[in-house]
Amino acid sequence: MLAVGIVGLPNVGKSTLFNALTRAQALAANYPFATIDKNVGVVSLEDERLYALQEVFAKGDRKPPVVPTHVEFVDIAGLVKGAHKGEGLGNQFLAHIREVAAIAHVLRCFPDPDVVHVMGRVDPLEDAEVVETELLLADLATWERRLERLRKEARANRDLAPTLEVAEALYTHLQGGKPARTFLLNGEQGEDAELRRLLKETPLLTAKPVIYVANVGEEDLPEGEGNPHVQAVRERAKAEGAEVVVVSARLEAELAELSPEEARELLAAYGLRESGLQRLAQAGYRVLGLITFFTAGEKEVRAWTVRRGTKAPEAAGEIHSDMEKGFIRAEVIPWDKLVEASGWARAKERGWVRLEGKEYQVQDGDVLYVLFNV
Repeated sequence: MLAVGIVGLPNVGKSTLFNALTRAQALAANYPFATIDKNVGVVSLEDERLYALQEVFAKGDRKPPVVPTHVEFVDIAGLVKGAHKGEGLGNQFLAHIREVAAIAHVLRCFPDPDVVHVMGRVDPLEDAEVVETELLLADLATWERRLERLRKEARANRDLAPTLEVAEALYTHLQGGKPARTFLLNGEQGEDAELRRLLKETPLLTAKPVIYVANVGEEDLPEGEGNPHVQAVRERAKAEGAEVVVVSARLEAELAELSPEEARELLAAYGLRESGLQRLAQAGYRVLGLITFFTAGEKEVRAWTVRRGTKAPEAAGEIHSDMEKGFIRAEVIPWDKLVEASGWARAKERGWVRLEGKEYQVQDGDVLYVLFNV
């Protein structure tokens, strides 16, 4: 399951956003450390494609149940300077960050005299720097220990010289105040298989993909075009190859209390088609290279999540381990073609269903029927 950690300084809207996304009741209070421990919420990811497929397999008033994929949101305790040394709630913060696949960094881009900012001002770039610096300092300590071991190993094994060279380059990059993800993005050495192996063995916090969540007032929706804070965040994100999602945590809280029909009307009033949940989850999918495929029939219509490039047998294993072990082939059709054909039978008559083998890479929106033998 995709786990996205919601981070940021105290009083930037993290817990308000989390409450809205999960309809949970994490304490949202106007003082630092309102979130003492992490709060975890599992959220269904709505997908219109599921409901289109559901209609295909409906029998009169009887429709097959829909099972969406899920996203786990983790609301992580607020951060202060010195977290890498354990100050504030630093130890818990860093431990929880290590557990998530991506980071949603909430940045306050709205003025509000009634909500106290821990720094006494609204400056999202400085907020971002505070959090990034703490993660960098923690990474420097981690990577320095890894380098010490690698240097000893390289003295005994000259074949490790290229690995040591790229590891040293990454350390220099971190010392320059730059996150590991930009080293991986921009440097030729960042594509080195040995470095990726090292990072798998010794994960770095700043190597995790980041989504900047620009929390704006409702008047700045839908995209915050006239908000200089949002534009500054976009420039920072562009330099890092990161995503930006503009949300109003206050609006998301209102949406969480409404019926689906009422929520759609309110979103439309602000020029939005989707909630912050949808846009944040979709951004998470993109930064992690995830896609969705479907299984569909009269009994059930279900969404599944795999990484882009996943081959058919591995995708089948997400459904059931026996399917991967005994995989023979898969019948595959894009979801929209199955909807257009109104079912498997007509789709096969039109030649739209393909037979794919073990080397086929599943595509986003594929509907699979797996043939296997155990």
